[in-house]
Amino acid sequence: MRRLRLGSALAGALGCLALSVAVCAALWPHAREAGAILVAQDDPVALSDIRINSALRGNQALVAEHIEAALAEGDSDLANSFVELARDRGITVSDELMKRVSDAVTEAGSASHFAKRFATGLVTGNADDVASLSGTVAGDLFVFGDIRDVVREGKHLVAGEEVDRLILGLATVGLAVTAATYVSVGGLGPVRAGLSMVKDARKVGRLGEGLTQWAGRSAREVVDAPVLQQAVAKGSVLRPAETISAIKAAFRAEKAGALVRLAKDVGRVGEKAGTRGALDTLRIAQGPKDVARAARLAESKGTQTRAILKVLGRGALLLTTGAFNLTMWVFGALLALFGFLSSIKATTERATEAWLRRSKARRLRRQAAATLPSAPALAGAALQG
Repeated sequence: MRRLRLGSALAGALGCLALSVAVCAALWPHAREAGAILVAQDDPVALSDIRINSALRGNQALVAEHIEAALAEGDSDLANSFVELARDRGITVSDELMKRVSDAVTEAGSASHFAKRFATGLVTGNADDVASLSGTVAGDLFVFGDIRDVVREGKHLVAGEEVDRLILGLATVGLAVTAATYVSVGGLGPVRAGLSMVKDARKVGRLGEGLTQWAGRSAREVVDAPVLQQAVAKGSVLRPAETISAIKAAFRAEKAGALVRLAKDVGRVGEKAGTRGALDTLRIAQGPKDVARAARLAESKGTQTRAILKVLGRGALLLTTGAFNLTMWVFGALLALFGFLSSIKATTERATEAWLRRSKARRLRRQAAATLPSAPALAGAALQG
């Protein structure tokens, strides 16, 4: 009976041990990744590496699927970004798909296509690729684009109509930065390009809601509305010198620092990840800190940045999953590990206890046997009696 109870106790301990091992094995990969994410939450490069590796492990066909989708949408730049990501991660892309991407990139970079998009950017001020942005920046560098935007929005202001104060503020800052760009012989080029991209993203509705609200508040501080109303009342694109002088009086340079820093970060993204990479960043960013993180990511990942942003979204830039949830994964794994160690301890104690009991029982049996008279001695005693 005692042996049966002991066997049952050991079986229960071993069962708990097996269960703890299974739970710990199931939780450990998630806990390890959660811990790595928590450690890397302030480093967008490390954070994106962890999350993109996880996404690729979960779907081996992810890269090919995104390349096909990008080609179907005519976005050769995004398709090529996924090719670069695949090359960096050692993922095989079929020769046929690689050729299609190469042909699409060549077509997008052709002289006729570039000239058409450049003209579109120059005239309309809207950009969604390198060519059209080049036209937009050219128009802004010649102050045509910024004057056009300031005068248009300023006329709405004078007439009491709805005004896009963000466009107004960006264009006003742009005029000042353009002048500084000429003085520095292009040294502020990335800032100038960044301002144009933010302005274009706003025009085509690709500026994130949070970033739009922040930039709108900053833009209001940059412009002295009453002074600007007087300036644009008589301003005209056809009289650029007079219009610029009048607009400068409404510009509050001391309030423009935040917008200039934002434009600089956008320009850094554009230099490393391309125009569409910068526009993708502006679409998902909820504030200037997101854009600054994207600039760090772009400087490390270059042309892969668009692919990373496409797969991960804002999760490539910061910890979007609740830190509490990630911590619970780690805590759960620690509990499972504690249970595992406790099971080992309990099993060891019970096994030791069983061994000691058996040893004690054997020792008692030997002692009892040693104290009993031998059989011949008992027989001799019986004969004597």
